Amino acid sequence: MRKRRFNGGYSKEVVKENLFIEKHIINLSKVAVPQYRWENSERTSDVIGYKSWFIQEGTDPFEVKFETKPTLPPFLSEVSFDDLEGCEVRSNVYFRAK
Repeated sequence: MRKRRFNGGYSKEVVKENLFIEKHIINLSKVAVPQYRWENSERTSDVIGYKSWFIQEGTDPFEVKFETKPTLPPFLSEVSFDDLEGCEVRSNVYFRAK
């Protein structure tokens, strides 16, 4: 039986279901990659966010989306997030943080 989501949007509950709260999260990115707005199937020059890769013991590498450009610690450093939330779409999980 598939779990029912309240609104299908981002929530802290999805984070608890997919990551281990007690384990460290490690930075895998040297830079935050800008995400651009698309209009009429063409990329504009408007940056709408940034994404970076992270990993945790027992999980696959995962991306986290940020609204503003984050200051990333050195490669393979331990990190923590402000307001980490997750969203499930079909069988994919997406994360965002401040």
